[in-house]
Amino acid sequence: MVNGVRLPQFGKYGCDLMTGFEKRTVLSLAALYSMRMLGLFMVLPVFVIFGKELEGATELLMGLAIGAYGLSQSLLQIPFGMMSDRVGRKRMLIIGLIIFAAGSVVAAISTSIYGVIVGRFLQGAGAIASVLMALLSDLTLEESRTKAMAVIGMSIGLSFSVALVLGPVVAAYSGLSGIFALTAVFAVAGIALVIWVIPTPVKSKKHRDTLPVLADIKQTIGHSQLRRLNFGIFVLHMVLTAVFVALPLAMIERAGIEKGEHWWIYLSVMVVAFFSMVPFIIVGEKKRKMKQVFVGAIALLIAGLLMLTFFGESLGQIWFGLFVFFMAFNLLEATLPSLVSKLSPAGAKGTAMGVYSTCQFFGAFCGGAIGGWMLGALGIQAVFIAGAVFVFFWLAYAITMDSPSYATSFMLKLSLRPDAQQAELISGELASIDGVEDVVIVIEEQAAYLKVDSKRLDENALRSYRFALNA
Repeated sequence: MVNGVRLPQFGKYGCDLMTGFEKRTVLSLAALYSMRMLGLFMVLPVFVIFGKELEGATELLMGLAIGAYGLSQSLLQIPFGMMSDRVGRKRMLIIGLIIFAAGSVVAAISTSIYGVIVGRFLQGAGAIASVLMALLSDLTLEESRTKAMAVIGMSIGLSFSVALVLGPVVAAYSGLSGIFALTAVFAVAGIALVIWVIPTPVKSKKHRDTLPVLADIKQTIGHSQLRRLNFGIFVLHMVLTAVFVALPLAMIERAGIEKGEHWWIYLSVMVVAFFSMVPFIIVGEKKRKMKQVFVGAIALLIAGLLMLTFFGESLGQIWFGLFVFFMAFNLLEATLPSLVSKLSPAGAKGTAMGVYSTCQFFGAFCGGAIGGWMLGALGIQAVFIAGAVFVFFWLAYAITMDSPSYATSFMLKLSLRPDAQQAELISGELASIDGVEDVVIVIEEQAAYLKVDSKRLDENALRSYRFALNA
């Protein structure tokens, strides 16, 4: 601690531990994120089974209902984040959750497929993900933020796994309306969490590592390496959504697995797949083999889809095909955001993640629409084959990507508000420090955004830098 300012720690084991206040903040935000994602994902494993009972239901319309949330999410996520700068984070969270609850109620009371599509579109219109990330940056210290974002990321993965198990259980007792009603309850609980549990920031901060910056969007879209990752997350979630348009029917019609048995298959597959992918994450990060692990996971995803296509005629075959698919999916879901962080320019990670998330949600919408159409026109196998073809094109594109630099983002507050000439001087001095790979000076924020390789970083030089606020 120097002059009341807590110094960042770059040591062997990473950043400082979070304070008690930060832990409570991060856990409450993670709980809010998890409840919302649970509501969106619980319908995935059951909709094509129970959706047939809806008036006017066809395979195409059911696919649209599954993916409709992705369209509104992709359109509104970045605007929601930017609006929170003007009207406040918590206000936008409450607005988004009210819209999400309204969509859940509309879907719960609808007896036609068209009403459910409208409800799902409204659910996605409560696009609060970017606002949550912005609020996280307001309420955590710079040196704690990487850990905080990792906790949020783990909560998303956990909520997806829980949703695959909880969805069939709830639907067995109360159908689709029960799932949507429970989702509305989650939304109301989330509003209570925002009002009474999540702290209110004294001042909202523009933080380029969590919020998109409009001026940087064109640069991010034109970045050749990030474009490969954006295409990848689009394909990954398109294929995931399309698979769930066909998978429940494949389990019933091809393998003879009753719908009441699906939950334990998902549970066992997700648990085993999660623990199986952990060693690959460790190898990728510790041995700096991230590209090899990443490309291998894409190839494994193709293998899983082909197994579901040609060998999904029994419980054992379905289980093993799902295991291979979800081990690859979990590995890719974990490595893609890490690669975006590593490859995004200094000071542009928030923008890069905003574009990345937009592609992710738009992929979910396209997957529902394409998967539903193909299921109705060509059958179950065609959906899996089409998924494998799309992933093959992704594999060919991903092989050409550069290996990541393994640098991490860091923001250094400056002791003065530099003019243009001083900013150029500071940028050059910081770039000359061993281990600093990229520097962006943002005059308005009185801050320097750096990308640093922690294994090579000259910590003493950075700590003692003459224009650092905590020097």
